Amino acid sequence: MLNKKPTSKQVANAGIISAIYIALSLIFYPISYGGVQVRISEALSLLPLFFPESVLGLTVGCLISNLFGNGLLDVVFGTLATLLSATLTYFIGTKIKSEPLKITVGGIFPVVINAVIVPFTFLAVTELKSLYLINAVQVFLGQAISVYALGIPIYLAIKKSKKN
Repeated sequence: MLNKKPTSKQVANAGIISAIYIALSLIFYPISYGGVQVRISEALSLLPLFFPESVLGLTVGCLISNLFGNGLLDVVFGTLATLLSATLTYFIGTKIKSEPLKITVGGIFPVVINAVIVPFTFLAVTELKSLYLINAVQVFLGQAISVYALGIPIYLAIKKSKKN
């Protein structure tokens, strides 16, 4: 989908992924937004490893979810972080054949990129600039929980269902 015209099924899948991302973000609203967060919807961040259309689905889902969150900076930069990490995760999915390595490396992008970018969206509007590193660690840990602890079982379940 990133390099050719998408099929109707891929467009539908992107919409479904987007809707699930939004629903999970809003259902778990208290832990989806803020400096200390475990955004459950980020468990879907491994989907670009085998669904190219999930890059668009995750990006649109994040954009709409961020409209309910921490302001315009989060809408813009949080969404860009998702687009960048999903695109890099997709790329890894096309290059690495070893499943454990693919999952490990693919998950690094949403964890690290969000840990670097998202704290700027919180701290840019406060006087607490000195807390960037603490906030980055908090976002890193929340992302790691979402992507690895929750995302890997989802990834494996979908992978297994695709084989059947």
